[in-house]
Amino acid sequence: MGLEELIKKCQEYDIKAQEALYKQFAPVLLGVCMKYCKDKPLAEDLFQESFITIFNKIPQFKHQGSFEGWAKRITINTVLGYYRKQQLFVAVDEEKMEDEVVIDTPDFSLDVLLAAIQELPNQYRLVFNMYVLDDFSHKEIAAALHISVGTSKSNLSRARILLQKNLKKIERKEGSYSE
Repeated sequence: MGLEELIKKCQEYDIKAQEALYKQFAPVLLGVCMKYCKDKPLAEDLFQESFITIFNKIPQFKHQGSFEGWAKRITINTVLGYYRKQQLFVAVDEEKMEDEVVIDTPDFSLDVLLAAIQELPNQYRLVFNMYVLDDFSHKEIAAALHISVGTSKSNLSRARILLQKNLKKIERKEGSYSE
């Protein structure tokens, strides 16, 4: 059964179609949650909430654009909604902000980079992931997280500084093992 037919059956609340759709998209959407969450249990909870929302809203899917993109957006919004409720963000005076920091580190494996990103505090990890990995603009991040553009920029800058420090620690550890 093709994806379009599978979606149509899900729109008719066909349980077998929902199970098939879940199995098809679970790895990708759980990956999205893992990218934004610090620990696996929270990621799994938000992943489940995302699928509940996807199944509740699937009748609204108009087959315009990719279903995966639509489902990812719902998943990201579910995660962001959770973090908005945590009130992680502190307003920042945009005029007192430093210029953007550029990370200058050697090449690391994807696993090492993702682990270092996971170590960032929640508010920094969210903005970093949205800006760097998911191509949101600061304006879009500010709207999604109910923060100012300046706060988004500040959190990105701080995330980059912390990430660079974390990666330098990893580099020193790896260097000490190879000697």
